[in-house]
Amino acid sequence: MELNTLTAGLSASPQVMPDDLQAIKDAGFRAIICNRPDGEGGDQPTFQEVAKAAKKLGIEAVYQPIVAGKVSDADATAFGASLQDLPGPVLAYCRTGTRSATLWSLSQAGNLSVADILAATKNAGYDMGGVVRRIANGGKTPTDTGDASYAVVIVGAGAGGIAVAASLKARKPDLDIAIIDPADVHYYQPGWTMVGGGIFDAQTTARTMGSLIPRGVHWIKAAVAAFEPDNNAVILDGCRVVKYDRLVVTPGIKLDWNKIDGLVETLGQNGVTSNYRYDLAPYTWDLVSSMASGRAIFTQPPMPIKCAGAPQKAMYLSGDAWFRRGVLKDIDIQFNNAGGVLFGVKDYVPALMEYVKKYDANLNFFHNLVAVDGPAKKAWFDVAKPDTPVERIAIDFDMMHVCPPQTAPDFIRVSPLADAAGWVDVDQYSLRHKTYDNIWSLGDVMNAPNAKTAAAARMQAPVVADNMVADMRGGAPVAQYNGYGSCPLTVERGKIVLAEFGYGGTLLPSFPKFLVDGTKATRAAWFLKEKMLPPIYWKGMLKGREWLAKPEKISVK
Repeated sequence: MELNTLTAGLSASPQVMPDDLQAIKDAGFRAIICNRPDGEGGDQPTFQEVAKAAKKLGIEAVYQPIVAGKVSDADATAFGASLQDLPGPVLAYCRTGTRSATLWSLSQAGNLSVADILAATKNAGYDMGGVVRRIANGGKTPTDTGDASYAVVIVGAGAGGIAVAASLKARKPDLDIAIIDPADVHYYQPGWTMVGGGIFDAQTTARTMGSLIPRGVHWIKAAVAAFEPDNNAVILDGCRVVKYDRLVVTPGIKLDWNKIDGLVETLGQNGVTSNYRYDLAPYTWDLVSSMASGRAIFTQPPMPIKCAGAPQKAMYLSGDAWFRRGVLKDIDIQFNNAGGVLFGVKDYVPALMEYVKKYDANLNFFHNLVAVDGPAKKAWFDVAKPDTPVERIAIDFDMMHVCPPQTAPDFIRVSPLADAAGWVDVDQYSLRHKTYDNIWSLGDVMNAPNAKTAAAARMQAPVVADNMVADMRGGAPVAQYNGYGSCPLTVERGKIVLAEFGYGGTLLPSFPKFLVDGTKATRAAWFLKEKMLPPIYWKGMLKGREWLAKPEKISVK
């Protein structure tokens, strides 16, 4: 029979027959809850028939019938109480299991996050979209009907969110826009590589969120719990509801530090650091500037990740610092990459390999970090070479720079907006959602096959703004995104390999080759990274001034 696991202590299933009880006992269940009223179907056994069979096998049985579509708050409370009282694990059933899953979702709303509940039910095969507001409201039926409503709602006030808000305001100054984000501080994350290399001060990469929200845009300082795209609604934590005519989804990416055993406990100490966090990037430089000998490991997890070049940027700048201090010969540099190539666009690899050789770095491909013991200075990697059994190895270290595994945010992965892998499902050219034509997405959270970089979001924001305005006027998309992404690879202090490319690895240089040859390390590219890109970000991209970001128009033949 079909047993759908919700938690270790509870599963849900379709109708249970008396003959199923032996298999249920053999599966380890000690109690059952019937959530289907007797007489609902012609071939349905009564609860007493099921309970009699259960009693013979020592399984407790509880009858809590629920009429389809009518789960009350009291029903959810009673179901939660039964779970507390019954010996586990428990199997709950109705006609399909949906009512049982709904009762569990509402009963746990005060204990688990909306995303955790939606993830558990989704994995078990049940869609809780119809009760998401109740889940967000602690399992209780909402009574507030005073929903806010805007022409455009933007989820996320990172690089993509503020840029698209500014671009929309530049096109339609009177447009009623709200941007939803709980954060107080906005970070220029591309600068953290430079912080870890001792070039930027961390404070220069942070500004207050309130100072950056475009004039005339409403800032809703809250976290999103869920989406109801069929109702044009965003559900906030606490069950406040924000309605929209058009929606932009750009909340960024989740850094899954907890996926590596022992990492969270040792970050920022014991020689374990990461430029992927504002508070840790200065520690990277502290370690590099004080290290004179030993082993330094730089890790890169499976793709996708944001700024795929950042793990090796940290390696190059560290190697350069050790080279300049004359201690490089005493430092063993290991670059442990879960992937199989140094960089995904082959045109840039020769220039990078020159620096790999200069710093005598060992490239260990198919090495994925899975655990770390900070006090013991030991890390474990799963080595998964093609056509070879996975082998777990331990490596000692004196310093380790970690790039964490990354996924779409939890509330995105469990939403109707996500594809099978959990990313917002868009057309890669128009950046419009494939199912909901009044929703667009940009930045790290969507599934277009481009590099996840701030430079990509800089190009995407005007495309989304142009296409949304065209839609408001009743027209088809007018601009298309070519997959542009940029990765300024800081190979040494004063030189950068400026990788610029689009879909399929096509090179998309922004400057003539005589000014910046992206396939070579140049000082001009370093000047761009150090002096030009920060003001382009703060004063251009976030202000709706689309410098170096003119949208590519769709050609009509």
